[in-house]
Amino acid sequence: MRAQGTAGGFPPPRSSPSPSAAAIFGSFLRLGITAFGGPAMIAHIREMSVKRNKWLTEETFKDGVVICQSLPGATAMQMAAYVGLRARGVRGAIASYAGFGLPAFLLMLALAVFYSGSRELPLVVSLFQGLQVMVVAIVANATFHFGRDIGKKPEDLVLAGVAAALFWVGVSPFAVIVGAAIAGVFLFKDPALPPSSAKKEGDAGKVPRPIVVFMILACTGVVGLYFADRKLYRLAVIMLRIDLFAFGGGFASLPLMFHEIVNAMGWIDGKTFMDGIALGQVTPGPIVITATFVGYLVRGFPGALVATAAIFTPSFVVLVAATPFFDRLKSAKYFSGTTRGILASFVGLLFYMTIRFAVAVPWEPSKVLFGIAVVFALARKMNILHVVLIGSALSIVIFR
Repeated sequence: MRAQGTAGGFPPPRSSPSPSAAAIFGSFLRLGITAFGGPAMIAHIREMSVKRNKWLTEETFKDGVVICQSLPGATAMQMAAYVGLRARGVRGAIASYAGFGLPAFLLMLALAVFYSGSRELPLVVSLFQGLQVMVVAIVANATFHFGRDIGKKPEDLVLAGVAAALFWVGVSPFAVIVGAAIAGVFLFKDPALPPSSAKKEGDAGKVPRPIVVFMILACTGVVGLYFADRKLYRLAVIMLRIDLFAFGGGFASLPLMFHEIVNAMGWIDGKTFMDGIALGQVTPGPIVITATFVGYLVRGFPGALVATAAIFTPSFVVLVAATPFFDRLKSAKYFSGTTRGILASFVGLLFYMTIRFAVAVPWEPSKVLFGIAVVFALARKMNILHVVLIGSALSIVIFR
């Protein structure tokens, strides 16, 4: 029997009554307050949506993981939106997305305000000396794990190396990504993914009308920024472009953001960007919330709001629009090779950024030892939040 539709045209594949948008928002708001660990949060989303509330079936949730890992955007945020989409259509997706991301936005905004007013204080200077070392270790660790997961063949590593070299000589990362996608078509001949249960459970096979309205409103907002404030407009366009190209999770957005904000626009320097990444590790939610920090430093509260909205909107729209077509998309002849080429290029971009960050740190023996300790802690799979909190306390003592 075919399930009944919900708002936005998405029938909810679940084993309990459809939750209200308010209930979805509240559940994800509570989850978002403790959303430390990035992709590790997917297990908690599953526990809440499948086991406890029974909004989705296990099979539908697994389909969502495949979809979210194949599309741009922060994986945990995308999974939050996917659950809301399946449970209550587009309204549910907006509710879950907003609820899950709101705590991270508010905390990062508060930290950005604090940072901008106190970064010259001796105590804060000592703190961020240690945080910058930790950022080098964290990004290096992410590069290693990203490369290990992606680098299944020598071709993956070659493509990653070429991407890093091109980025190093000044080629736009967006051009590198497009080139890697094309190269992936020829280098990787992986078989298409098997069909999911999504189509069987009633996808309409068309983009839901509410998301079309949402896209029109978003485009209208960007056009309005063009006439109201050109700097906010440029900030919005940059963040929109970054999110649209950020395949592979939140960390994939960092090289793109670094290039656009630091290298191309020169709005902040590399060390300040590293400080933003460090603060992103002590807030819940994805690392891409660094966009809030950047936006605040560039244009105050309006900048923080615009940057945050822009860095999350494209991937949300792509997820909602692509979900009805995903069976056809993932079985397309060149889909697997294209996405694999893109992911390989991000290994190279992350490696380049690791080197740039390491060069920016004024190394001394105490910082070298401190960095080795952080790398060891991460290698031992210590919770990254605990690493940052303990490391922050030690930084104040060591680097006074």
